Amino acid sequence: MKEYKKTHALLLLLLLHYSLGQSDYAPHFYDNGPSSTSGNMALFSISEDTPVGTQIYILNGTDPEGDPVRYGLTFDKGSTEYFRVDPKSGNVTLLQELDREKQDEISMTVSITDGRNKVIETVRVFVTDANDEPPEFQNLPFIIDVPEDTAPGTSIYRVHAVDKDLGSGGSVSYYLQSSPFAKFTIDGHSGIIRVKPGETLDYETTPTYFVTAVAKDGGGRYKGKHQVLTSTATVTINVLDAQDTPPSFVGTPYFGYIYEVSVPGSEIYTVSAKDGDQGNPNPIYYSIVNGSDGVFDINSTSGCISLATLPSLLRNELYEIKVKASEVGPNNQLLDYDVTTVTVRVVDLNNHPPTFYGENGPQSKFEVTMYEHPPAGEILRGFKITVNDSDQGANAKFKLRLVGPSRVLRVVPQTVLNEAQVTIIVEDTSGIDYEKGPTLSFKLLAVEIDTPERFSATADIVINLLDTNDNVPVFTSEYYIARVPENSPGGSSVVSVTANDPDSGSWGEVKYAIYGSGSDLFAIHPSTGLIITQPWTSLDAEMRSKYNFYVKAEDSEGKYSIAEVFVSVLDINDHSPEFDEEFQEKTMIIGTAVKVQAMDEDAESPNNVIEYSIMTADPDNAFDINAVTGEIQLKPFIKSMEIVQNITKQKDCKWSLVVQARDRGSPSFSTTAVVNIDITEATPLKGPMGAFLMKSRDNPLRALGLLAFIILVLVGVTVLISTVMYMRNSKSNRIMPARRIIKRRPRDQRTWKFKIPVIKLSSPAEKFLVSDPESSPPQETSSPRLKPPPPIAPCLPPPPPSNTRANERPRAVPTISGALTSKGLKKTKSGRRKEGNMSSALVSELKMKLEQKINENNQGYY
Repeated sequence: MKEYKKTHALLLLLLLHYSLGQSDYAPHFYDNGPSSTSGNMALFSISEDTPVGTQIYILNGTDPEGDPVRYGLTFDKGSTEYFRVDPKSGNVTLLQELDREKQDEISMTVSITDGRNKVIETVRVFVTDANDEPPEFQNLPFIIDVPEDTAPGTSIYRVHAVDKDLGSGGSVSYYLQSSPFAKFTIDGHSGIIRVKPGETLDYETTPTYFVTAVAKDGGGRYKGKHQVLTSTATVTINVLDAQDTPPSFVGTPYFGYIYEVSVPGSEIYTVSAKDGDQGNPNPIYYSIVNGSDGVFDINSTSGCISLATLPSLLRNELYEIKVKASEVGPNNQLLDYDVTTVTVRVVDLNNHPPTFYGENGPQSKFEVTMYEHPPAGEILRGFKITVNDSDQGANAKFKLRLVGPSRVLRVVPQTVLNEAQVTIIVEDTSGIDYEKGPTLSFKLLAVEIDTPERFSATADIVINLLDTNDNVPVFTSEYYIARVPENSPGGSSVVSVTANDPDSGSWGEVKYAIYGSGSDLFAIHPSTGLIITQPWTSLDAEMRSKYNFYVKAEDSEGKYSIAEVFVSVLDINDHSPEFDEEFQEKTMIIGTAVKVQAMDEDAESPNNVIEYSIMTADPDNAFDINAVTGEIQLKPFIKSMEIVQNITKQKDCKWSLVVQARDRGSPSFSTTAVVNIDITEATPLKGPMGAFLMKSRDNPLRALGLLAFIILVLVGVTVLISTVMYMRNSKSNRIMPARRIIKRRPRDQRTWKFKIPVIKLSSPAEKFLVSDPESSPPQETSSPRLKPPPPIAPCLPPPPPSNTRANERPRAVPTISGALTSKGLKKTKSGRRKEGNMSSALVSELKMKLEQKINENNQGYY
């Protein structure tokens, strides 16, 4: 029974496996045609300008059972892998750049699998063309030889270019780059180059042409844009010379000469002609056409013209010979020719050069002795020079030139015919200087002008100079600076001055002297220029540290120059610091400092720089001192009198210390002073004045001086304001009394009573209103304010008893004037108070002066 069950189970498993095997189908691709971008890529086409990385296709397929599928893409071994596929999505991406001209078809294998079954297909992908290749010229380089007589319109060459692209991008057309002097054209389709109609070639003008041919394709799309590609090539066209230009003479015009010593066969001149066709020249044949008169011969090959007879047999002085140059053809026939004229002149032979003569015949050296610096324009009469050329006419014409130091001398005349007397004139007197050289040398040169031989002659001109005293001594420097230590012994060297006089003899000897303020302490050696201190001189930098004086250099004739000498006395440390008092009493308020001061009479630092220090103190370690200023302070921990008393254990707080003052010189000096300090604690004052008094507690004269200055300033301001106000009122409102006669009154005279006007200061505008208390009725305060009366001058006193003179001017009586001001102005209370006080002071002063003046006048009457 068990075996039956096992057999039954095995049959069931076999049946199940068979049924499953029968239902498993392989996946397959979709075939959507070559124009589709999804499927199995069979016959798919892709443009060669597709960018790398572009998704170009989607492999697409399915599994009958609906299982997921995966895609694959492989290439043959050794071939380039242009594409890559994503196994899941089937997206195919371009990996390499495509080039249809190198490979227009790509074979590969695509696969699809469901994990159990795999389907593989071989497909071909076609690469389509894009316009990416420019035309390429074939058979480079292009070099053409063209005869210059080629007819216009003749074909001379054909260029050919190939474009690897297809369609319109592969078609080629041609053109030449434009030129303003173009001689050639090209057929746009065939590439045939021709001589341009109406144009001719000329070897003599342009032997070579460089023409740029351009090949252009028909254009096409490339990477989404329309593109036209071109290429260029240079066509070198060499023009071959043809026999179309006659010969021509070179170096015309021609001139020849026959001299008196010439013999038959002597060469006169050689003419030269060249064929105009330089590329292929013909030989030249020379002949004389006319003008020879049997006197001249010519070499037919070289063109050399020679004399055929003796010069003495010549009848003319001038001959014009017609010479013909002909081309010789291949068969020795004479072709094109050219004719020129050769002018031959019969001349006398130039066989005598110029010659210089002195008083005794021909001479090549002339010498004179003279003083230096003759005036400009002076003739050097010591020279007796004559120049002569024995030839005649143009052969005897020559120029004179003086060669030597530039523009010092000049020669007259400069052009000579046959013979002349030579004159030498001074042009630059500064160049004739004994100090520059005792001798001047020149070359006198005579050179023929119009002769081919250019004969010449030279003579030496030597000037020996005598010296004069024309120079002043000159110092090597405009000023001299010297430094001498103080306390140097008498006779110490200070500085050495030097002056040079280039004159010779005694004129060049220099004597030195000094003068000027400060020179009395110094002396100078008259010959060497060494400046020393006087034997009795003692220099002290503290008394005077700077000296300057003048030094004079003079030659034997009194010519001199001056330089200035500056002497600095160097300070040495020869003074020790000194305190004002060796025992000093100071009062110190806790929290403030007291100051000690020492002076050092040395002139310079560091000798006069003082450093302060505390040598000993009682009690010890209670004070600090500022090493620079000398200010003495208590230690920071001593802040009150209690601490002071705790230190001293006494109520008497008077401490002492020994202060040392030491300078920084070398060697260093020092001095000491005993300072007794009374320490106290004062009630602090408040405000800036209190602070000032605290600082001035050790110097009460300083506080008193400031207080006196403040009082003086206030008094001055008050006087100035009073004077200005008085002057303004007296000038603007002065009333002169009228002139009249007053009789003397009887004896019962009444005393004059002058009443001063009352000035009301109820408001700023009324400070100059005048009122009379007797004539003005009282007014109630409640009544409206009336207009103030005009200012009234006080009554005049009676005249004096004495008779006045007729021409005596009346004396003016001083008056008080009032001025009306606007009442519309408003000021502050403080301004009113100030103006009231100022006005009261002014009125009081004027009142006193007026009463004094009236009393003086009354005394004059009685």
